[in-house]
This record gives sequence, structure tokens and C-alpha cells, in this order.
Amino acid sequence: MKHPIMTKLALAIVLGAASYWSAQQPLLHPASPASAAERSVLYYRDPSGAPLWSAAPKKDQQGIDYLSVYDDQEPSLAPPVQKAQVQNANGPRKILYYRNPMGLPDTSPVPKKDPMGMDYVPVYEGDEPDDGSIKLSPGKIQRTGVKSEPVEHRIMRTPVRAPGTIQLDERRVSVIAMRSESFVQRIADITTGTRVRAGQPLMQIYSSAIASAAAEYLTTITSKTTAGVEQYGRGSRQRLTNLDVPEQVISSMETARTAPVTVEWSAPRDGIVLERNAVEGMRAQPGDVLFRIADISQVWALVDVAERDLGSVAVGQSVNVRARSFPGRTFTGTISVIYPQVNRDTRTARIRIELSNSDFALLPDMYVDAEIDTASSAPTLAVPESAVLDTGTRQAVLVDKGEGRYEPREVKLGRRGSGYAEIRHGLAEGEAVVTTANFLIDAESNLKAALKSFAQATASSDASDTSGHAQHMGDHK
Repeated sequence: MKHPIMTKLALAIVLGAASYWSAQQPLLHPASPASAAERSVLYYRDPSGAPLWSAAPKKDQQGIDYLSVYDDQEPSLAPPVQKAQVQNANGPRKILYYRNPMGLPDTSPVPKKDPMGMDYVPVYEGDEPDDGSIKLSPGKIQRTGVKSEPVEHRIMRTPVRAPGTIQLDERRVSVIAMRSESFVQRIADITTGTRVRAGQPLMQIYSSAIASAAAEYLTTITSKTTAGVEQYGRGSRQRLTNLDVPEQVISSMETARTAPVTVEWSAPRDGIVLERNAVEGMRAQPGDVLFRIADISQVWALVDVAERDLGSVAVGQSVNVRARSFPGRTFTGTISVIYPQVNRDTRTARIRIELSNSDFALLPDMYVDAEIDTASSAPTLAVPESAVLDTGTRQAVLVDKGEGRYEPREVKLGRRGSGYAEIRHGLAEGEAVVTTANFLIDAESNLKAALKSFAQATASSDASDTSGHAQHMGDHK
């Protein structure tokens, strides 16, 4: 039997050794270096806190090493308590796939390393939302530069630009032509380009047909038998009118009761003489054009609009026209006619714009550039064009749901202009959409959907194999 004193002494030695060992344990085996060696480095951040990152070790401009960011230091959107509760309640979670440690849209169904040797980060079941949205960490949002903008009502302005030329208003052009064989006796001092006023004398002509009709009319209105009977003089007066004798000449004949030897021809309207074919002493046949006069106080701009822009153009829209001869001046007009034909070679349609030209600055065949204001009459829902993901057959946007969640949503677009696209269906005012780096989120969302479909197909295949095996065992029994 051992002595009680010796037993107590041995127990004291053992307790003292244990106390000494426990006190020296943190010094001999520090926890942090060991755990740091086991962790994976996701990336390296700027030591000053600036938004700068690197995939490999590097130094800043002052020579200070970038700080390592480990996989367990990546910020999480869920509170730690909630994550712990989910893990404890459900036990070990199933790994859906492995994502790129740098946040790139690259995933793998099995563990792997990136080109720099960093392990891919596992994504567990429950971390991904089931509503089709994608969830990003604050660090990834900051690194990729994701920005959002609210959907608002805006006046959509889509200016349509088209080249054209100035043409005469067809309703403001007059020609002076003889309706009977005539001789030009005298011409006023008028040349091509001269501005004339309505009623201004142009020339004097002699025509035997006009002289005969004038004599007949005077005989009718001066005869004692037919002087007071209106119907007798009506036919002979109409004959003078059919020969295009000016009205003031006929009135002078009725007042003076004499037939003139020559008839004075005058300008039918205010305008500019575009053609003067009359020469003193010439013989004019019926139909020969002696003068051509046009009023250019109002002109047309005929412009060719591309076929793709025809849907935005309508009669009555305001147009700004700039002549290449007057670069600092703008002429304002309205669309009066859209010609119902498309040029099969140029795929353009012609439109007519009526312009005021009171100072006669615009001349026929002058080149102009037109800008048609196709602004909507009322504000419409619109998003920046950079927010639209357009594949040609599908248009979608990424809706910012908050807390790092982004939901792909298909939309129907309307007109585009001024950097915005009209939203006709799919969004409501006030919702936020991603305007930058949205293609990265879209790529990750597509990968997520593909992996989810693959996982579901694999699970179905496993279930089918299990059921088949069970059935086979039952048949064997």
C-alpha cells in the first residue's frame, strides 16, 4: 500500500505539469498561422482600402504588399447566425457546383483550380434563390462595377435625319403659253431671274384669232339689236376667255368700245421669272411656253427617309431643315405628304416638307439636311439602352431586387432614342435595372440555370436507376 503523502505528492506533480503545458500550448502551436495556411486566397486587395484588387500578389505604388483575402473572409449577404442555424438544422448541405474564386462567370460541377492555382469556391444548396434570380456578394458587386438605375417615365425623342433637296411648290408655278398662232411685237425689260408682281406687263402680241374674236365681241355689245341682251354677248366673250386673253384686256375693251391691235400680256402671279423664251418678232405656235414664273415664298423640301424610320414619321410632325449654304441657320417646317412608294434600290421613302421662304434664301435644287422631331406626345416608361440584353429574338433586363439579388426579366421594347429604350411590357415605374456589367450577371445566371437543369436531370436519372434496381430485386425474390 502506497503512503498517502506520496500519493498526494504525485498528484500535485501531475497537475502542475498539466497547468504548465496548457499555459505553453498557445506559444508552441499558434492557431492562426496553421488555419491561414489551410485557407485559400481568393484575391489580394489594396492595403490603403482603395477599390483595387489583384489576382496575384503585388505591391502598391509605395511598395506595400497587397493584403490577402481568404475564402472565409468574403462578405456574406446572410447574417452569420442565420447561416449557422441553416447548417445546424439541415445538417451537411449539398454542393451544387463550384464557382470561380475571382467572381468570373465560370463554374465547375467538380472541384478544380483556376489558372493561378486557387481553388474554386463551393456553392451549397440553399445559397441560390429559387425564383430564377442570381445573388452576388457585395465584394463581387464592387469588383465588377454593377450599377442600377430606376425605371422612369420619359419623353422619347428619336430624331430622324435624312438628306434632300429644295423643290418648287407645284401649286405656285405659272406658265404663259399661246393658244393661237401669235407674233411677239414687244417685250418688257424682263429677263430670267427677274422678280415680277401680279399684273406687271410682260409683252405685247398680235394674233389674228384674238383680233377676230375681239371684233365679234365688240359688234355684239355695240349692236342696237343685241346690245342689251346678255346671252348674245356671252358666247363671244367666252371665246376671248378660251384664247386666254387677260381679264383686264377684256374689261378695257368693254369700257373703251374698241378692239386693240395688239394685246398686252401680264404676269399672272408674284414670283421669279424662271424661263423667258419670248423674243421680239418671233412667231409663237399654239402651246409654245413664252414665260415661266414661280412663287418661291414657300417651297418644298423633298427628303428621303430610310425604310426602317418610316414607322416614326407622320404627317404634321415638325422638321428642322438646314441648308448647306447657310450652316448657322435653321428653317422650320412640317411634313405635309408621305409619298406612298419605297425606292427599291435605296430602300427609302420620300416625304414632302413645306417651308416658308420669305427672303428667298432657299433656291430650287439646293441640298438640305432634315431632322424630324419624333418626340412622343406623352411620357413613356423607359430604361437606358445599356440595360437591355438583346439577343435578336429576346430582350431582357436584370432587375435589382436589393441585397445583391438580380432577377432576369423579359421585356417588350418600343421606340429607342436619346440613349433610352421604351418599355411596353415587363417593368413597372420605380423598379431598378442594372445598367453596367449586366452581361456578367446574365452569363452567371445562364450558367446557374444550366447547372440546375443538369442537377435535376442527374437526380431524375438516379431516382430512375434506384427504382429500377428495387423492381429488379422484387422480381428476383
